[in-house]
Amino acid sequence: MILRPYQVESIGDLREQFRKGHTKIVLAAPTGSGKSVMMLEIIQGAEKKGSRSLFICERRILVEQFSRHLDSIGVDHGVLMANHWRFRPHAKVQVASAQTLERMESWPAFDLVFIDELHACMRKSVVAMLKARPDLKVIGATATPFHPSIAEHFTAITSVISMSDLVDNGSLVPFRVFVAKEIDTLGVPVVAGEWKKDELEKRGQQIVGDIVTDYVRISQEVFGGYRKTICFSCGVAHGADLVRRFGEAGINAVQLTYKDDEEYKSQVLADFAKADTDIQMLISADILTRGYDQTDVEHVILARPLKKSFSSHVQMVGRGARPHPGKTFCVIQDNAGNWLRFAESWGELYEHGAQSLESDADKKARKEPSDKEKTAAKCPRCSALWPANSDTCAHCGLVRERKSAVVEVAGEMREIGARQKQEKYSPEYKRDFYAQLLGYAEARGNKPGSAYFRYKEKFGVFPSMATPEPKTPRLEVVQWCRSRNIAFSKAREKDDQQVAA
Repeated sequence: MILRPYQVESIGDLREQFRKGHTKIVLAAPTGSGKSVMMLEIIQGAEKKGSRSLFICERRILVEQFSRHLDSIGVDHGVLMANHWRFRPHAKVQVASAQTLERMESWPAFDLVFIDELHACMRKSVVAMLKARPDLKVIGATATPFHPSIAEHFTAITSVISMSDLVDNGSLVPFRVFVAKEIDTLGVPVVAGEWKKDELEKRGQQIVGDIVTDYVRISQEVFGGYRKTICFSCGVAHGADLVRRFGEAGINAVQLTYKDDEEYKSQVLADFAKADTDIQMLISADILTRGYDQTDVEHVILARPLKKSFSSHVQMVGRGARPHPGKTFCVIQDNAGNWLRFAESWGELYEHGAQSLESDADKKARKEPSDKEKTAAKCPRCSALWPANSDTCAHCGLVRERKSAVVEVAGEMREIGARQKQEKYSPEYKRDFYAQLLGYAEARGNKPGSAYFRYKEKFGVFPSMATPEPKTPRLEVVQWCRSRNIAFSKAREKDDQQVAA
């Protein structure tokens, strides 16, 4: 495997955290950043040293997917699953689903455990294992470390790169967002923080025709035809209606549900993965939300409104983020209102990544944008989201007349756009950045005072918090420091030239 620089840095930071005494570490990185590749690298190294490793997935589809990854790099392994052809419990590397482990009376002994999609795998059996074996080294990988139980059992987080950085360097593709006909959630009861499923399905079924019409229009205008698509529905009944209506429009859509057996789901996914597949669209409420990595998906439909679960929103959107030959962007067709509902949290995560285990991103209630705010956020001609810092629609070219450069959203004044730079940094982000600046200075033999002035250069004020312990600088901080060093050198060179003249 050829690792990217940020993947090498992530692995180095994980090892550094283990050396510092942490045993439960979160590997936080955006969807499509190659978390599986990083874990494969660590597993391969551990196997060569004779260590035993266990890789835990959320569901069987992902078990098979990771088993194929291990095969691709020649790692001998077994699958802990009853009647599986690869059931070899004595192999040093094992792959298992959380559900299978939950049914086992006891777990085999391992030196290193990897938990994929950690936010979705905090099940009773996994939590019990974390409590029972405090010295066991565990790496939990996720793009969204917002589950409340994570901070109870994990003590460190590695997060070296953001989605914004990955888009900028071509490792992920950007999104083109269309705020389409929205499912009406007004008056829908709330259960456990989310809209009640049965009532939400009824509301979703009321606009099935609009979702199909929006899809046909957007596909033709953007691509001149249809591209591989994933649609997230409110539930099985809603998905069945979508399949029927898409079929009436000549679009071959197939629904996957929890009711389907594993063999059928595997066959459908294998067919959809083919370049010449007849399946144009997969529809699912939840099965494809996490871990599914079909890279040639170019259109994602959000037809499942979410009230609080920012994690699910990020995971859904991320299904279209991976690059593929000939793919330059991914269309997000939002019939759920999710994009504007989570705009603030999305902007923070997109630009800075997940930097803390104490995030409330999946807990806090969000104010619903008003009709006026929704109207102001999209192009009146084509429904594309207005780009930041521009009065011209990136899709249809419409120029809008604006009385103000900002619009009011959820109590604060900010620009609406597909990508928004955050003007304010959280105290946690500033403290972490300062700690990394101190680590950068220490590694280069500079005095700690240089980090003090670097902080002022970054944030406009000197640090007022207690001086933190130096931390290994991550890619964002290293690149920023390098850019400032280059700028300083150029300025000094210019001064020298002026003096010489």
